[in-house]
Amino acid sequence: MSKIAILGAGGRAGRRLVAEAAKRGHEVTAFVRDPAKHSFGVPARAADVTKPLDLSAYDVAISTVGDMTADATEFYTAASRTLLASGVPRVIVVGISVLLDDTVHSPEFPAEHKPFCLGHLAGLEVLRASTGPDWVWIAPVGDFDHDGEPVGGYRFGGERYVPDERITYEDFALAVLDEAETPKHHRQVVSVLST
Repeated sequence: MSKIAILGAGGRAGRRLVAEAAKRGHEVTAFVRDPAKHSFGVPARAADVTKPLDLSAYDVAISTVGDMTADATEFYTAASRTLLASGVPRVIVVGISVLLDDTVHSPEFPAEHKPFCLGHLAGLEVLRASTGPDWVWIAPVGDFDHDGEPVGGYRFGGERYVPDERITYEDFALAVLDEAETPKHHRQVVSVLST
């Protein structure tokens, strides 16, 4: 059993990660901006991932954070710096698929989505430049299947965006928790797809 901090626990991926970690018997803390707005069945704490945060009591921190009202580059770089400086030995960041290859820089990429995606990329570059704790950045190879039925399995893919691939949040949570329990990827970007 591990002590796991899940940041951004109130989101779609975060809620599934909390549920899967608790089901496996881990000691889970859900971190959200306002714990009074959520019910997880596990302890919840208020946190702003852009400010210093002590996670040294945890074995792993899983981040699914986002803030659509903030400047994406400022938010994701601050979040990465906070996680790296938090004292936790292992960081898992849930990323976005369009960064698996150079899709975000293609001329066809929608301009309105570019700032958000480049913000994610800036946060990833903070991780890549660090000499601190072990980290892994995990993204669906395509997108999340918001309404699909879980298949109960997954496989790791390469660093290539495959737009038509889908994975449910539940199957994605299996991959992230397996990686938290038995790390196989270190200081790298990986993708996940359904079996």
